[in-house]
Amino acid sequence: MRLRQAVIAADELGPVTDALRSTLDLGEPFRDPGVGEFGLENVVFALGDCFLEVISPTRLDTAAGRWLTRHGGDGGYMALFDIEDLDGARRRAEALGVRVVWRIDLPDISGTHLHPADMRGAIVSLDSSDPYGSWRWGGPNWTGQSGEGAAGRLAGISVAVEDPSAVAARWGEVLGVPVSGGRRPALALDGGEVAFELVADDRGERIVEFAVEVPPQLRREREMVDVGGVRLRLLEPART
Repeated sequence: MRLRQAVIAADELGPVTDALRSTLDLGEPFRDPGVGEFGLENVVFALGDCFLEVISPTRLDTAAGRWLTRHGGDGGYMALFDIEDLDGARRRAEALGVRVVWRIDLPDISGTHLHPADMRGAIVSLDSSDPYGSWRWGGPNWTGQSGEGAAGRLAGISVAVEDPSAVAARWGEVLGVPVSGGRRPALALDGGEVAFELVADDRGERIVEFAVEVPPQLRREREMVDVGGVRLRLLEPART
């Protein structure tokens, strides 16, 4: 159970893409023509074997465009999880009455987007890569095979919601992960975590932080950088 990808929704793709790329010293992104189905354009950056994506509407009346209007601008929009027991997660979501807004099953990857009104805080995507470590959503270099991204790793996200305990419990039930912590509940994943905090402004429920491990020379003793309405918490690489 890993967090493989986190997504920012932005009014304008270029400025957020440039800021994210320069802050984390990212390589050339993949631009997925498939997101045009949803009225979007995007970039996907590989960070280690994880991914950071920026999406932006290209036409009126898209789900992402409505989200940007409701939330008053750019912010954290979606989280994608690479799950060994995808069938189990799908069954748990169905048993809880969580609606599915999009589903696909391909030879090398499966994906299921869950309705944010039922999960709260973000769109949750239940995915499963085959072989594990591949990631079609990252582009041709990752389709059916592993690749190599920029130095670093996506270590976690923080989701701001009105009721952190209840939302953490819902995400935990669907993902099959126990909840720990008190006022700031969290789900411990393989190599990272999803934490939940109380909404602190009038912009509504959303992902407010990406925690990323970066090399010391890139971190330069910085702890936090704001990009695209999201806090980038810069962490030292975990010691192994």
